[in-house]
Amino acid sequence: MKILVFIVTILFVSQNVFSQGDSLLILKEKELASMLNDLRSAKTDKDKFQKNKILKEKLEETINLLGVFDYPFESLKTMGTIKSDDDLVRLFNWNIELDDHTQKYYCYILRYDVKKKKYIVNELIDNSVALPMRPDEVLDAKNWYGALYYKLIPIEKGNRTFYTVLGMDANNSMSNVKIIDVLYFTGNTVRLGSPIFKNKEETVKRVFFEYSKKAYMSLKYEEQYNRIIFDHLSPETPGMEGYYAYYVPDFSYDSYVLYKNKWYLQEEVVAVNKKSREKVKVYIQNKRTGKLEVKEVDNDWVDPSDEKAAAGPNIHVARTPDGELEEAKKYKFSLKKLFKNKRPNRGRTPQSYSNLPVK
Repeated sequence: MKILVFIVTILFVSQNVFSQGDSLLILKEKELASMLNDLRSAKTDKDKFQKNKILKEKLEETINLLGVFDYPFESLKTMGTIKSDDDLVRLFNWNIELDDHTQKYYCYILRYDVKKKKYIVNELIDNSVALPMRPDEVLDAKNWYGALYYKLIPIEKGNRTFYTVLGMDANNSMSNVKIIDVLYFTGNTVRLGSPIFKNKEETVKRVFFEYSKKAYMSLKYEEQYNRIIFDHLSPETPGMEGYYAYYVPDFSYDSYVLYKNKWYLQEEVVAVNKKSREKVKVYIQNKRTGKLEVKEVDNDWVDPSDEKAAAGPNIHVARTPDGELEEAKKYKFSLKKLFKNKRPNRGRTPQSYSNLPVK
């Protein structure tokens, strides 16, 4: 009987502790949301920095609380709180737009150290004013170019995990920049950049894409195809080559395919939308009567060479994402083989594959 009473007491105390923890985080979230709203309503740079200082202090106080790693923080609408797919790293990431339309970025990294069995907090310091426009070296936490990250992709390499990160920089009044980089940890320190991006004739530590503020560039991770796919950028007119504020997507796509812990550039790939639940009507010829008939089919991409396609097979052999991955697996990934199918010369240079200045 005493054992039963003891177990019930433990359960009650545990539930009470969890309840108190949740209540405290709810309170902290409300405070952070209010401070974030105040920051967004600030009119001058001085006011923005003052309110941001208060926000940072409250976040530093909150980030060390028990349970914060898994707490959703749903009301922090203008602060990124993403987690890695392995559930070991979480970022708290936001920006301030200054009066001249340039950006100042802030980021706290909360990660779980499996060996030490504890959480560690690191802050990335935006030092973009002292860095090259496109830094190509390994960076530490105090020398960060600044960005808003929206995806963390863990890559196991030996006994260490590297995180490929996808991010965006609102840059200035003329252009945006998207970024692919690598985040990893050495002891308690943070590093950014690693030579794992294999381009045509060079290996780089990170990749930048600059494009017009008037355009939208897609840069996303497709887990099912083991690749990062993105719009290829070209100048609006040939005379604008090298002026990246006038670069826009040209309706073709490139990708980085992951193979043996490195990302290999593949050009002119097929982009496939997620399967839609909608049906579309297509006209097909009835082989028996020779008449056209209407048939409803799924609104998704179909390989033209598929004999089961609604309109019948086509002699064209399409380069599909699945085929691309199978092709990649056959490679020994020498650069000669990898880039044997080069993009036709259209009088343009893919600006993201060379170390040209952003501005």
